Amino acid sequence: MGPTKNKQKNQTQLFGLEGMPDILPRLQSYWRQVWETGRAVSELHDFYLLEPSSMEKYETFENAFGADRDLLADQVFSLKVGKTKVALRFNFRESILRSFIDHKLAYFAYPLKAFHFGPVWRNVKVDEYFFKQFHQMGFDVVGETDPIYDGEVIIAFYDFFKSLKLNGVVLRINSSGCHSCRGAFRQKLVNYYRGRVRELCKSCAEDFEINPFFLLACEKEECKTLRAEGPTILDYLCQNCNHHLKLVLELVEDNGIAYEPFADLVSTNELNNRTTFEFRVPEIPYPLAFGSRYDYVSEAVFKRAIPAVGGNVGIERAIEAMVRQNIEPRIKSKPKVFFLVIGDEAKKGALKLMNKLRLSGVAVVEMVSKKTLKAQIKTAEKMGIKLTLLLGQKEVFDGTVIVRDMGSGIQETILVDKLVEEVKKRLNNG
Repeated sequence: MGPTKNKQKNQTQLFGLEGMPDILPRLQSYWRQVWETGRAVSELHDFYLLEPSSMEKYETFENAFGADRDLLADQVFSLKVGKTKVALRFNFRESILRSFIDHKLAYFAYPLKAFHFGPVWRNVKVDEYFFKQFHQMGFDVVGETDPIYDGEVIIAFYDFFKSLKLNGVVLRINSSGCHSCRGAFRQKLVNYYRGRVRELCKSCAEDFEINPFFLLACEKEECKTLRAEGPTILDYLCQNCNHHLKLVLELVEDNGIAYEPFADLVSTNELNNRTTFEFRVPEIPYPLAFGSRYDYVSEAVFKRAIPAVGGNVGIERAIEAMVRQNIEPRIKSKPKVFFLVIGDEAKKGALKLMNKLRLSGVAVVEMVSKKTLKAQIKTAEKMGIKLTLLLGQKEVFDGTVIVRDMGSGIQETILVDKLVEEVKKRLNNG
């Protein structure tokens, strides 16, 4: 039995794609909670829903990689549609900017405050916190450089996590500078690490040749120790970038948001600039949300200078944080009734009556595949449903339905024409 069992298990594992998990029914209340919370926050902050296509021209993401575009082929899922090479969405921001330009959304709202929610695909190494397909929700403001919009995006994320009732949420914030001060800092990093490459972990030693900014995110102790004595971008910010960061921090403080200045939080992408932030909780070793200003992306990708700021929540990580903190979703489901059906004749009439109840706003559960009345009642009890409706052959002939209170066991026969009215009355009184 053992070998057969293992063989069956291995075969089962082949049906799905690694790193592309399904959203399962047992977590639906969490997903609904996240979506409804995000939507509510977006409405309070006057963000408009913008759901761009899940595919873009390959060069859209290629140009958005900046100097690191050589990494693109390894991380982006691409395919041919006719003669056009396309890529599955790697980030939302490029798609939002593309939609902003294509649909002339500046005439709709300027700046445009956009709220998005959907899947993202990245060909990364899969583990507990990284997937090849995952979901993001976020807030972006397109068309403005004023730091007040950096602050508003940060506050929107803060309100989102606060509404989810997550505990211990920490905002980390820094500046990635502009092309000028970032370039000066990069050179200082190169000079500092050039003679210390052997002291770095293996991964950082390789990354140093690709992009020295990768070294600022390493969590290995030897790299953290080395980094603590190295240069920070705060010492190289130009006057304008320094002023911008100061104003954003004032906005954060004025709104009562606790934060940690985090000098090592510098974007690895040269097209991101100035405000860079992330939100974390103690239970998850990676950020729940990350955001930045990305004023250079539109010019690099679409040859149009359109400033923007925004960020994303990793939905899977946010849900994992809720689970680990034992936070139950607060979704209020409508009270349900269970429709018990006995006999083939009753099945025909039952669907019509169930739909009549559903159209009136009453949620109905049925399990007609269970042949016996006892089996159906057992299912209703297991689901905790308090009100059941019974339709059998006799009731079909009489034009009636039996209404049963599962708590007291009391049941009453009522006319079909009075069904909706009677059920609503009992549910409201319950």
